[in-house]
Order: sequence, then structure tokens, then C-alpha cells
Amino acid sequence: MQILDFDSRVFLAPMAGITDLPLRKIVASFGKGNIVSEMVAINAISRRNPKTYRIADVRGEAYKVVVQLVGSDPQIFSEAAKLAAELGAYSLDINMGCPVKKIVANNSGSYLMKDMVLAEKIIKTVVKATPLKVSVKFRKGWDSAHINAVEFAKMCEDAGASYITIHGRTRAEFYSGKADWDTIAEVKNAVKIPVVGNGDITSPQIAKDMLKYTGVDGIMIGRAALGNPWLIAQTHNYLEQGQCFPLITGELVKQTLLTHIKELVDYYGDKIALGLSRKYVCWYCKNMRDARKFRENYVRIDNFADAYAEINNYFDNCSCEQSQRDDI
Repeated sequence: MQILDFDSRVFLAPMAGITDLPLRKIVASFGKGNIVSEMVAINAISRRNPKTYRIADVRGEAYKVVVQLVGSDPQIFSEAAKLAAELGAYSLDINMGCPVKKIVANNSGSYLMKDMVLAEKIIKTVVKATPLKVSVKFRKGWDSAHINAVEFAKMCEDAGASYITIHGRTRAEFYSGKADWDTIAEVKNAVKIPVVGNGDITSPQIAKDMLKYTGVDGIMIGRAALGNPWLIAQTHNYLEQGQCFPLITGELVKQTLLTHIKELVDYYGDKIALGLSRKYVCWYCKNMRDARKFRENYVRIDNFADAYAEINNYFDNCSCEQSQRDDI
């Protein structure tokens, strides 16, 4: 059996429009964990599209970044892999699990679970193109009638993948229902390369449960980290040292949110950052008391002076100070 050659067994999942540089910096500031970028479209980066090129450029970041590539053309994948390596990627991940319609319609993402010949060719091409570790992220299958995760995992291993990540849902399920940890365990038992499990991990304790139940080598946390950027480091510390984590106070949430907004401004500029901050405000105050009115007020704000005032007013004067987050 091969080992998972990373500093941590915990991964932040790639999420389009979310795991950008500002979020990566916030997550890394809390401690150890593996960081994965947003999806990088191979067609766009190969054309040197400025926006996509910037997304893929992880040079200068103070931590290792796995850059995820998405597409369907093996030759363009080769070019994109080389570019991503030049732009500082520590490792490359091939997206074969995204369920979004526009991705699937381009024969990318989870569509590739239906075309194993093409999927295999893509993996072999990327492995040949760069000395970086290459991983593949995929799902349980296309739908309940087409569960092929074990077969797909074996193909990835034979094609040269260094490790794989499996989300325990089908494409048809998107993110509904309960993740199938039994299939994840079957995948782990079927291959010798490391396996990372993904699906329904919302706390350090549940991460430990998945490791024990499935035998996987690592775990990946996605939506549960939204508004909880400390969750990755907390989970790492819990798994490696058994450390219990301190209460998440309202003050910590406020300061982290303000820092996150500052990073958004530095990266995107005021106009774009203000719009993006609205979704983060909703995530950071999730399950906090009196949050609904705060969110309703914030989304109507059109300048940062009022935005900062609203944030400070909520966290300093409402009943959320020193409260523990219910979703941690």
C-alpha cells in the first residue's frame, strides 16, 4: 500500500467561486490542512485567459496548493497541466465528479464516469505531461443504475494516478441525501493507492468516524467549511493529536469575517468584493442568534462603510457575543 504523501490527512475541497486566494489564505491561517484551488478550465488557461490564468497562479502562496483542472480534451489537458505546474501547483487534481449541467454538457466533470476510455486517456496524458502528483476526484457513479466507483478507481490507479478522492454520491444526487460511505470503503479496499473520502463530513468527530468506517487515508471537507474556515485545522489537530478545540466565539467569527472581506477587497477590488461578501456574511453567521435580520440588512448595503458598521453592530451589540457556533 502506498501512503498519502501530504503534511495532513485533511483536505479543503475544491469549490468553484469559493476556494479562491482569499479563502485559501484564511483557511491556512488557522493551521495545517491541504488546500485545493477552484476548478481551472483547461480550455481557458490554455488560451491564457487572464481571469483563469489568475485563478491558476498559486506562486507566492505560503502553503502548498493542489490545483484542480476540468475539461475533456487530453491534449489541452497536457498543455494545462504544464502551465499549472509553471504557475506553482504542488499537485494536480483532475475533476471527474462535478455534477453541474454546464460542465457535464461539455463532456467534463462527472460525465467522464460514463466514458472511461476518455477518462483513462486524460489521466495518462496528464501523468505523462508533468512530474507532479496527479489525483482524480470522482463520484459514486452517474446514477443509482450506474454505480461504477470501484471499477473507475481501479482504472485511475492503472492509468497512473497517485491518489484518488471519491464523493459518496452519484451525479444524479448532486448534494442531496446521505453520502454512501460503504461505497467509499469498497473503493479503498479495491486499490493500493491512497484514497480520500468526501461527503457529509461536518465536524472533526465525523471525520474520525469516516476514517474508522471506511479505512480511507484522508478526508475532504467541502460545504461544512463555508463560514467555518477554522474547521480544516481543527480537524487536522483532532485527528493527529486528539486535541479538543476551543469554543468558537462571536468575536472570532467577527474578526475572521472582517479579515476575509479585507482579503476579498485586496484581490478583487471594492465593487466585486462587496457583492461577494454578501454570501460570506450569510455563511459566517449561520445558526447564530438573530442572524436573519442581520443578513437582510447586509444584502441591501451598497458601500463598505455601512457594511463594516453593520457587521460591528451585529456582533458587538446583539446576543451572539461569546456564543458557540451550533454547526461546529
